[in-house]
Amino acid sequence: MAKTKAEKITSLQEQIKQLQNQEKRLLQEQKAQERKDRTKRLCKRAGLLESMLPETITLTDDLFKSFLEKTVTTEHSRRILDGLTAQDNTTAAPIRASAAARLNTPPNAKTAQTERDGATDEGQDGGNGESVRG
Repeated sequence: MAKTKAEKITSLQEQIKQLQNQEKRLLQEQKAQERKDRTKRLCKRAGLLESMLPETITLTDDLFKSFLEKTVTTEHSRRILDGLTAQDNTTAAPIRASAAARLNTPPNAKTAQTERDGATDEGQDGGNGESVRG
């Protein structure tokens, strides 16, 4: 049974509407996953900080913020961070580029997977304590 052009147009419009709804749903799921990943990363890193510096647990939020500001703005800590960032970028760049190619996204686009990979890499690279404390 042959469809008329009007029926074909109506059918295509329905498909477009379904695809747009599917896109909205997928974007919402992606945003929810990114929020979950961020929350997990923040909790994991805060827990790591508290385990390494238990004295910070009793600090008020303002005192903790002051401690962090004074700690991370030193030249020494900036050099350490720059070194870890450069090391992470050189080792993770090929992995991120191949993952981005598979996902058909630009290599410099941050995805939820990139965030997870970066958090894992940083934890392994900086976890030995030698370069951080040295």
